[in-house]
Parts: sequence; C-alpha cells; structure tokens
Amino acid sequence: MRLKTIKTEQDYHQALERLEIIFDAKPGTKEGDKLDILGILIEKYENEHFPIELPDPIEAIKFRMEQLNYNQNDLAKVIGQKSRVSEILNRKRKLSLEIIRKLHENLHIPTDVLIQEY
Repeated sequence: MRLKTIKTEQDYHQALERLEIIFDAKPGTKEGDKLDILGILIEKYENEHFPIELPDPIEAIKFRMEQLNYNQNDLAKVIGQKSRVSEILNRKRKLSLEIIRKLHENLHIPTDVLIQEY
C-alpha cells in the first residue's frame, strides 16, 4: 500500500485494513515507519470525521469520584466546604478558577474539561 492522505471513507477503511496487517511491525523498520505514519493519517481522519466531545464538567467530577471511591466528604477535603461540594454537584454553583485548579491537581481531571460551560 502506498501511503496517502485519507480523504474518503473508502480510503479510511483501506488504511484500517493495512494497519491491521502491519500492526506488529518492529519500530525502526520500514514497516514500523509505515505503521507510525499510517497511525497519524488515521488519527487525523478520525479527529475530523468522528470528533469526540469533551464530557460535561460535573459528570467528569462525578465519574472521577466514582473511580477513586470518593464521597462528598472526600471531595470537600479537596475543594473546601461540604455545602460547596453539594452546590457544585447539583449545578447550583459554578466552578471557580481556584476549584478548577484543585480538581485538576488532586483528581487529575483535565482543565479543558473543567472550564466548559454547563
């Protein structure tokens, strides 16, 4: 397969088929280089044609709390008062810059997720 820009859905499916064939190519080899380039081309096409929206900030916080087995008391230790946590989780209080920083630093939630409107 000659590497080329992926412009159509047919090109995309052909690229995926080729990727599957050379998936185990060793780095530093000719096939390994093709694998790297093909991966970049596929990623570019997917980002343009199948964009993934960022999650809702509050849902991201709740999801991360679930992952860490946190309750509201645990989150209050991170961002402050328990009443503030309740207001945030119930969408009655916006996230401040200070709270966004604390959530990012302590829960490792990306800031681009937290700064969105909700």
